[in-house]
Amino acid sequence: MNVQEYNIMNAIIDKGYHNQRILSESTGYSLGKVNQSLAALVREGYLDKEYTLTDKAVKEIAEKKPKNAIILAAGYGLRMVPINREIPKGLIEVNQEPLLERLIKQLHEAGIHRIDVVVGFMKEQYEYLIDQYGVNLIVNREYGEKNNLHSLMLAVDKISNTYIIPCDVWCGFNPFSERELYSWYMVTDMVDDESDVRVNRKLELVAVDAEKSGNGMIGIAYILEQDAEKLRNRIRELSGKRSSSNAFWEDALMEKEKMTVPARVVPAREVYEINTYEQLRELDEESKQLNSQILLEIAGALHCELNDIVQIEVLKKGMTNRSFQFACRDRRYIMRIPGEGTEQLINRRQEYEVYQVIRDLKLSDTIRYFDPDSGCKLTEYLEGARCCDPENPEDVKKCMKVLRKFHGSGLKAEHTFDIFERIEFYESLWKGEPSCYRDYAGTKEKVYELKKFIDSQPKNWILCHIDSVQDNFLIRVEGEDEKISLIDWEYAGMQDEDVDIAMFAIYAMYEKDKVDELIDAYYTEGCTREVRLKIYAYIAVCGFLWSNWCEFKRHEGVEFGEYSLRQYGYAKEYYKYVKQGLGGEQ
Repeated sequence: MNVQEYNIMNAIIDKGYHNQRILSESTGYSLGKVNQSLAALVREGYLDKEYTLTDKAVKEIAEKKPKNAIILAAGYGLRMVPINREIPKGLIEVNQEPLLERLIKQLHEAGIHRIDVVVGFMKEQYEYLIDQYGVNLIVNREYGEKNNLHSLMLAVDKISNTYIIPCDVWCGFNPFSERELYSWYMVTDMVDDESDVRVNRKLELVAVDAEKSGNGMIGIAYILEQDAEKLRNRIRELSGKRSSSNAFWEDALMEKEKMTVPARVVPAREVYEINTYEQLRELDEESKQLNSQILLEIAGALHCELNDIVQIEVLKKGMTNRSFQFACRDRRYIMRIPGEGTEQLINRRQEYEVYQVIRDLKLSDTIRYFDPDSGCKLTEYLEGARCCDPENPEDVKKCMKVLRKFHGSGLKAEHTFDIFERIEFYESLWKGEPSCYRDYAGTKEKVYELKKFIDSQPKNWILCHIDSVQDNFLIRVEGEDEKISLIDWEYAGMQDEDVDIAMFAIYAMYEKDKVDELIDAYYTEGCTREVRLKIYAYIAVCGFLWSNWCEFKRHEGVEFGEYSLRQYGYAKEYYKYVKQGLGGEQ
């Protein structure tokens, strides 16, 4: 039986058979297709000659009856900034009803009470659903580093006559039923530039080219047992691959450029996937989540109304923070929101004080609001700016000139960035867990051996940026001049100026020849052998520092891949360069 025949039979089950014209109107199929389908259903023994259900049809309906549902609600919902700082996406309210509660009630209406909800981010906020609706919570501890394929993997054995549902959809109708006759994946009739699939004439979902559009992908699916085994095996296969960390569960449905289940097409006006603040505002402008505390703070700082804050767009998640860009009265701004666990790593009041110290230099971006308690920071967007290209020697020379000018200003702060204290602090955050590096103890001993050398060297002790990496140097053209800003001063404190050179080198992941070029770009008059060796020592020590920081983030479920490995490698490699240099000195 094909999808068309199933849909005709469904229509007869719902309203009985009256005539072919009524069937055509209710299903949208032509009279010719209705006639063809009825003939096939009679021939295959699902309908008798009066077009009523046979025992065979009744038996199949019972076998394919939905048994359970799996709701995926583990992710951050990164595009929902700033709302996701206050509430998980699944509990956002539309018409005074949380999205996930609405889905659960709709499932109950369809007679489905075995419901598993896979949670992760803000998992505690979902706990009340256990008592209120009898759901089972499954915790995905890897929600921060892996996509929803891995959430579904945690419930993979439960897929059999099962609805698979994202937590961020709102349906004007009940998409669930006591009766399902075939597996399907839901899409809308609206063209969507972000979709990976389109519906063809056979109601198949086929892959689209990256440059083309497809049908809006809703994410709701129904999987019959006859299709479940293949899906379960595919999920297990993909989840075992490191390359699939960012995979969506729908990837497990794809085979030879099309999905293994047909499309269920619904009107776009009836189904909404809520991925952004703007989409929520479009669906329900009275939703209380629109009155986000973050947006209220922005409105106060810019003396505007909430409705003036538009075009909200999440920026790439940084190593420490989550930020979003928006427009207000024809100007653009960036709001920084500290990430999870950041309060353990950064003293925001000290950062605030640094901004007061450097204010008259006009070196950084323009701050319109800074909350020293929460760390939320609102800055004017630098139009036309680009980051320093560490592979462009001219960019590097210009940025080192700006850095040296800053160091020459002689500014002071009340606090110090103590590298070795931070090494110990980050290690303490592992809470007794061993390092992932088998030679960690030996490497740490060598790093502390370098401390003796560093302590013996002369230093220019001033306010340093500490996070003086290429991404924080913004270059833009103003008239006929080129302007370079140095942004993001959250780690800044008193230190030796040469630490800032080392930090640039290790973030750019320079090889030694590039490190030496960087040093020469800063010390245009020439760098002494002793200072060069000291910078090598800082590279080793700072690499070890950020390696420890990466290990802390790894324990929190966030991986930094090659960056983490290279930082640890700097500790060992540049220890050798320093020792070789000192040996030559002897």
